[in-house]
Amino acid sequence: MASAGRAGVGTNQEDIRRHNLGTVLGHVHRSERLSRAELTARMGLNRSTIAGLVTELESLGLAEQAKPSGARIGAGRPSVDVKARSGAYVLAVDLRVDGLTVARVGLGGIIQSRATGPVPQGHDPHAITDSVLDLMRLVVKDVEPGSALVGVGVGVPGIIRAEDGLVRLAPNLSWRDVPFAQILGERLGSIGMPVLGNDADLGALAEHLRGAGVGVEDLVYLSGEVGVGAGVIVSGHKLEGAGGYAGEIGHMPFLPDGKLCHCGAHGCWETEIGAEAIALAIGCPAERVGALGEFLEGVHEASPDLRQVGRHLGRGIAGIVNMLNPRVIVLGGYLRSLSPLVQEDVDQEIAVHALTASHELVRVTLPGLGGDSVLHGAAELAFEPLLADPVGRLATACRDAEAALAV
Repeated sequence: MASAGRAGVGTNQEDIRRHNLGTVLGHVHRSERLSRAELTARMGLNRSTIAGLVTELESLGLAEQAKPSGARIGAGRPSVDVKARSGAYVLAVDLRVDGLTVARVGLGGIIQSRATGPVPQGHDPHAITDSVLDLMRLVVKDVEPGSALVGVGVGVPGIIRAEDGLVRLAPNLSWRDVPFAQILGERLGSIGMPVLGNDADLGALAEHLRGAGVGVEDLVYLSGEVGVGAGVIVSGHKLEGAGGYAGEIGHMPFLPDGKLCHCGAHGCWETEIGAEAIALAIGCPAERVGALGEFLEGVHEASPDLRQVGRHLGRGIAGIVNMLNPRVIVLGGYLRSLSPLVQEDVDQEIAVHALTASHELVRVTLPGLGGDSVLHGAAELAFEPLLADPVGRLATACRDAEAALAV
């Protein structure tokens, strides 16, 4: 989550050039458009070097130059703008307990196509893989010929071992030590291995780069689905923990004699604020939890039971404020729909339980990316190899995803 890095790092001139090429692409990818003058200032390189790098990205189909969009400042010719082109794209997967979304995402974070579907009953990883591939086939049908598929990113509601995509635990999917990256990768064939990330971590990444947390160095993204997780950014960097498993805040002990959680413990926070607790409070049948968002849209006044969910949410947020001292807390998943109904209760609990000094600094808000935070985060994860080495990644990219997925 740190910036693309210093210009000019490398062991020889070719390494330096390729590093700088990726750095320029990273700046362009994360901004709607930039002038060449802005790129020059950000990277500390001379104008001719920047012009050469931009020209090379144009030749690779990754960027294009355009007339300046802003007002002219100072004397001389206005600097040309640079913006991303659709010569490369990734496939992003948001795997939830109650549904699947697959999107084709271009450089610049543009969602070009999407498809949604149910998760197979029983959550068998092989059956889920079949469903993911079906949705992928739908979103690549209208890809521009010659465009390069440069990666696949998957958000999973569980604890992921980063080095090999092993899902150590996803209690709401009933997964334990499931090699999902390997299972999906074997079916993707020439497209290559996917990269997996925890859904809340990916939501935090996306909101930090493109959403409600742009320019914020200390952020928490709360993913409220059937389970509850947190993606945490501290000083601009993801908080990972010793094994990369930090952020399982839904399993924070909350009520000593509380309900049984899917993880096997009693009284976890997510049993009081997750989808099942919200559904019970608004009378949504258990078999319709997957449509909880629609039910919440029809609720105009919070019942006493729903207000109690709000109080539990606020009290837990107060603990996060005291422990992590973030600038922004983003409420994602079903918490996005719940928040307006119980805002007063949430605010009251935070005011009572949060330390004043930390409370004064924090802003609790909704996602800037709406319901697409995890999708965008999965896309950013998949784009990382291209941004590190555009030339090298394009050399191995899949140029005909539709044919590859037909196998």
